[in-house]
Amino acid sequence: MMNQNTFKVANSCVSIEDVYAAARKLQSIIKKTELIESPVFSNECGNCVFIKPENLQVTGAFKIRGAFNKLSKLSDEEKSRGVIASSAGNHAQGVGYAAQLLGVKATVVMPATTPIIKVEATRNYGANVVLYGDSYDEAYKKARELETEHNYVFVHPFDDLDVILGQGTVALEILNQLEDVDEILVPIGGGGLASGIAFAAKMLKPSIRIIGVEPEGACCMKKSLADNKVIELEKVDTIADGAAVKRPGTLTFEFIREFVDEVITVSDFDIAEAILLLIEKHKLITEGAGALSLAGLKKLSSKNKKVVCLVSGGNIDILTISAIINKALVFRGRLFCFTINLPDKPGELLHVAKIISELNANVIKLDHNQSKVMDSFKQVQLEVTVETNGHSHVEEIEAAFLRNGIDIQKIY
Repeated sequence: MMNQNTFKVANSCVSIEDVYAAARKLQSIIKKTELIESPVFSNECGNCVFIKPENLQVTGAFKIRGAFNKLSKLSDEEKSRGVIASSAGNHAQGVGYAAQLLGVKATVVMPATTPIIKVEATRNYGANVVLYGDSYDEAYKKARELETEHNYVFVHPFDDLDVILGQGTVALEILNQLEDVDEILVPIGGGGLASGIAFAAKMLKPSIRIIGVEPEGACCMKKSLADNKVIELEKVDTIADGAAVKRPGTLTFEFIREFVDEVITVSDFDIAEAILLLIEKHKLITEGAGALSLAGLKKLSSKNKKVVCLVSGGNIDILTISAIINKALVFRGRLFCFTINLPDKPGELLHVAKIISELNANVIKLDHNQSKVMDSFKQVQLEVTVETNGHSHVEEIEAAFLRNGIDIQKIY
């Protein structure tokens, strides 16, 4: 329930003044990340796009905002008991860092599948890390068991008013840096970030549009809104591990139903493509969940609007980002792998190389294998991987081989 200045939820009444209070607490703790105008993402969607780079935040993600606001409001008795949290990574680091600053003992339960970079970063802040389960939801259940067993104070990653209000400070910075912003795109996992930003932004500028972006493989909020009740997915499957949540929060559902104008979903390929573009064009690293808002740009119906995309975090390990980049290169037609069966005689490889060279494709891998053509002793299979500059370039290469009477089989 909302009036002009407040929103009543879960027997509490919150106002924009609560977000300003959180901002004052955070003033000396966080970075005020500055907006970056992006010509490349603007061209991709026909709007004027600005990036809010919370991947450059302390701990590498926005989560420190909500975590510190929550812990700073605990009583001395609560602080003495210690806190516990469950997290796929970024909330863990936020709680660990906030607890370190405030002198509070912290335990964090993380899925056993959490990238090692996030686990080690959390331990480096002094938190005790417990690895349990294969998903956030399993880690959450374990954390609630430990909460009861040790009388810890549980710090929810998204379904907590103080956490939500802390995340809402992002909106204050956006509106201070770009008063005439038309739309804000926000990633959604459990919904805490989208709740805080949507609430604060709508309180200050009711005309603004807030669009949440979820991965197709973990779209619990979109399905909950469609059913008009909180639902739990049977499973989640997405490269955006920070948004791999089966069940959204009860509080966040109420905030998002009230203040978010639309929730859209994006594929893992969309996410990988956004990560690649952000690295190439802006030299910024983001994790899968952090790229959701950028991936959602192509789904916008609006044109010629000022749009802010929140890049929520950048904590990703090297092996994961390498795999994502390779898949994104294929998706954008930047890598082309194919096989050719050739007569096993001198000059054939040179002929293939000449066709590729004339079309300015760069060979990055070549495999010449006699044993793969099992039905002929007079042929060999050549597997070629080339660097290309887009899908039209790939089509030119395919057409050139066809003109030369060479049949190629595309692998990817």
